[in-house]
Amino acid sequence: MGMKMKRRNFLSNIPFGISAIAAGDQLSNGEKKPNARKKPALTVAHITDVHIRPEENIPQRFKKCLEEIKSKKVDFFLNGGDMIHAADYNDITKERVLEQWKAWDDCVEQLKGYEVHSCVGNHDTWWAAPSKDDKMYGVPYVVERAGMPNRYYSFTKENWHFIILDGNNKGISLDQEQMEWLKKELENTPSGTYVLLMSHYPILTVTGSWEGGQHKDHVALRQLFYQHKDKVKVCLSGHQHLLDRAWYNGVEYYCNGAMSGFWWGKGDAKSARPTYYQETPPGYAILKLYEDGSVENEYFTHTY
Repeated sequence: MGMKMKRRNFLSNIPFGISAIAAGDQLSNGEKKPNARKKPALTVAHITDVHIRPEENIPQRFKKCLEEIKSKKVDFFLNGGDMIHAADYNDITKERVLEQWKAWDDCVEQLKGYEVHSCVGNHDTWWAAPSKDDKMYGVPYVVERAGMPNRYYSFTKENWHFIILDGNNKGISLDQEQMEWLKKELENTPSGTYVLLMSHYPILTVTGSWEGGQHKDHVALRQLFYQHKDKVKVCLSGHQHLLDRAWYNGVEYYCNGAMSGFWWGKGDAKSARPTYYQETPPGYAILKLYEDGSVENEYFTHTY
């Protein structure tokens, strides 16, 4: 390459997959930025891949986790999808879909007083409906049940603009309509306002080399983000049930682990420890978003 990057104890003191991915306060060569920041503009909880179902005391276990998160004084929740265990398989009945959503509704009652901004996961959608005209068929029903304004949308808090994407198109990608909308969203975001994008599927991920699920349009998205590199700071995702962090062109890509871990189960031979999915424990993330556009993403393991 003609140039060597210095590597100075990069995240050497953070146990990956257990305590935190708390980067974002480092330069590209691994050195610490000057600690001149004041308190964060926002503190946000990121939960993803809850996979709720009524069996095995799972709702009560999830409620316990929500109470733990609330104790951390977050401003609002970002929910990365796969809210219910599974509606997308061919043998899933209407009754099964409804009982899963009922369990979800019961749990999020604990979040009254908090805004919960969600995106659609691949397991949330019921494709086995009797027809495409059935009101429960596909993405629109998930949008309704999760209280989303649309399958993709945006909102602003303080000097941060949040963009929620729907990657459930053409084998994990944005459709043309959504891509054009995203371009306009970024163009219209004023200078000094920073952007966090959330999708169910990772746009860029370390674990994509062995675990499927990365956006197929990541090249187009990468190029778009570079056009707005003074604004786009964070891409947040789940889906993998694995915890990783990537950085490219000034954008932090955080793929956080699943609230459900090994789908609320004990794990298997590939799991490093009970309840883990591979080497990642069940958990959630707390993000601190600063007024200067910097960010910290800390992952917390929970015991269920």
